[in-house]
Amino acid sequence: MIETGAVGIIAAAVLIGTVLQRMSGTGVGLVVAPVLSILLGPSFGVLVTNLTTTVSGFLIMLSVWSLVHWRRFFLMLGPIIVGAVPGAWLVGQLSSGWLSIILGSIVVAALVVTFTLRSLPEWTGRLPVMLAGGIGGFFNTTSGVAAPVMVIHSRLARWDHRSFAATLQPIFMTMGAVSALSKLLMGSVDATPMEGLPELPYLFLGIVCFVVVGIYIGTRLARFVPVRWARAAAMVLAALGGAGAIVRGVFDVLA
Repeated sequence: MIETGAVGIIAAAVLIGTVLQRMSGTGVGLVVAPVLSILLGPSFGVLVTNLTTTVSGFLIMLSVWSLVHWRRFFLMLGPIIVGAVPGAWLVGQLSSGWLSIILGSIVVAALVVTFTLRSLPEWTGRLPVMLAGGIGGFFNTTSGVAAPVMVIHSRLARWDHRSFAATLQPIFMTMGAVSALSKLLMGSVDATPMEGLPELPYLFLGIVCFVVVGIYIGTRLARFVPVRWARAAAMVLAALGGAGAIVRGVFDVLA
């Protein structure tokens, strides 16, 4: 049974992730996916993460519309859908323990790569954009985390940060929606909430409310807090959550 304290942690994760995403462009998937996978199990936890990124991406996109690089977004759209399909299939094949290990490993490994690969060769054109969309769609469906893939692509493409952070919002919105729909349509995840949680429509409504509050707080804080601080906070929280997901997965596999 999910206790009230656990529900509070879920709400806090959604709120903090949204605040950080409004300030730096990323945060929801990085923060929410590991936390929810530990509390709700990786399948349902990542599904809720996908719903959260759909809402946060859409609402934040409205405030940064003029900065979005729409051509790159539409180049990624098809590959995102293609990448989500094998991801949804894989989720349906693996046990919760192995899913937790994979989710945590993806988060931790991606963060290590993001921090260590400071100098990357320039790689522009249509192909890297489409590859980033396909790989990001796969990772987002399996783990709820696609931000590191996008960050690496932005460095390869020498993408201006303001345009990149703005374009991430429709990308995350699309990845979240496609990931959730593909898993639900393929029957890869049980959409019935665990005991103690509201039904999915009410859970979704609660997510919308916390995302709206998070965007408001993030908009206010963005005037005073440097972007690099918000990004660093998201990375640290993601690393802790990823490590926790790995530990939970190992215990589940060995049990």
